[in-house]
Amino acid sequence: MRTRKAKDGEKIYLIKVILKRFSDRVKASKVSPYRVLAIPEGLTLYRLAEAIVYSFDFWFDHCFGFYDNINRWLDPDEGYELFADIGEESEFKGVEKTKVNKVFDKIGKKMLFLFDYGDNWEFIVELIGVESPKEGEKYPFVLEFVGAAPTQYSESVDL
Repeated sequence: MRTRKAKDGEKIYLIKVILKRFSDRVKASKVSPYRVLAIPEGLTLYRLAEAIVYSFDFWFDHCFGFYDNINRWLDPDEGYELFADIGEESEFKGVEKTKVNKVFDKIGKKMLFLFDYGDNWEFIVELIGVESPKEGEKYPFVLEFVGAAPTQYSESVDL
């Protein structure tokens, strides 16, 4: 994952990412793992998606989208999809040029991040804070790490 220092005047967004429906995948756990990411506000949704996926130790190898309907991603009012950037049919804007601060425009804003339309990995993404960058720090990075993520692929899958 590429990192960079914050640009002059750029704020750092603290974004909490919770793996949704974790208990459906691994019955033994009662707590959904989550990560808090420190993300420059000018990063694209594509780079946010990459940071999310890597923070859960997944491979960044599938299409994805961000949707404002947390419970029904097929019925959103607002959405951003990689499909729009790769020439596939999409009713939404792309993720490669859309900046994090244009989507997460207020504290408490939530979006559903759907990764891998086959396995439907669902993450609730919420802007929980905004702060000034730390001197010399490279972003994005994981600020808080709670709970182990499930394995992305079962051991029977050939990669």
